[in-house]
Amino acid sequence: MILNAIVDDYIRYAEPIGSRSISKRGDVGFSPATIRNEMSDLEELGFLEQPHTSAGRIPSNKGYRYYVDHLVQYGALSTHELGVMKGFFAEKINEVEQAVQQVATILSGLTNYTSIVLGPEVFNTTLKHLQIVPLDERTAVAIIVTSTGHVENKTFTLPEGIPMAEVEKITAILNAKLVNVPIVQLRSKLYNEIGSELSKYVDRYEELLHVVEDVLKADEQDRIFLGGATNMLTQPEFKDVDKVKHILDMLDEKPNLMRMFTSMPEGIQVRIGTENSVEAINNCSLITASYSIEGQFLGTIGILGPTRMEYGKVIRLLDYLSRDMSLILGRWYK
Repeated sequence: MILNAIVDDYIRYAEPIGSRSISKRGDVGFSPATIRNEMSDLEELGFLEQPHTSAGRIPSNKGYRYYVDHLVQYGALSTHELGVMKGFFAEKINEVEQAVQQVATILSGLTNYTSIVLGPEVFNTTLKHLQIVPLDERTAVAIIVTSTGHVENKTFTLPEGIPMAEVEKITAILNAKLVNVPIVQLRSKLYNEIGSELSKYVDRYEELLHVVEDVLKADEQDRIFLGGATNMLTQPEFKDVDKVKHILDMLDEKPNLMRMFTSMPEGIQVRIGTENSVEAINNCSLITASYSIEGQFLGTIGILGPTRMEYGKVIRLLDYLSRDMSLILGRWYK
């Protein structure tokens, strides 16, 4: 009960919580002396931290984890939240991208945190075939076919002095090694596994690797949608400009965003502080929810905010949206 009260008040006020303020709450019913003893015990157990000697306590990452797992209250959506959600699902939206972008905007507005929405099939789309057609001695066009049937043509310039015969070799190797690899993993696989293979058959393979990287670069901008990226600036714990800059820089790097989501299981997931795999957000919490249609996984919705996050509110919003996304996206996946 005391830990629950401390977390609730710290989320609300963003100030260390003292025993006297907790004793004034109507739902606690203990004296300040009893609460002080309990707070000391909770600190010793690692659930609370004392930022300054004379200050009150704040929850630790362990305290937040216990709160999320055992204490958080979800409640029902507010009248305002329901109105916004119903308004969204009542809209006539003709493009998947438009729907996903709208979800990102709505969530950032309702939570005042940063929303990150991964569009449908972002992890499931794989490379089906790559063909390179020469146009002249220095120019060629790459034809990329994905498992979803999407075909993309990219014209590129070869490094000077590299014959087209070597391009044919590299194309054969790429098709042998990259077919059925998810689009979002192509670049890492290119450098981690294929570079050494190319060095056996192709001169100046490193220059060619850079060219191929540009050719295979997934169009991540069309698959990742952000809402309220600068909302971090409004949070009191991010008054440190350098700390915020690292987070904003990370949000600009689409591969980092992809890495944040790649190992997330389906359903509602909460990662607190250092549970996050990306160092730049070790002072943040990331809550995600997958969305699917007729059992088919389509994408992920995420909310990024301080560890002092309104967990109950965010989880209930994500749960509502992830369950009902099929109402508006189903028409494209029947």
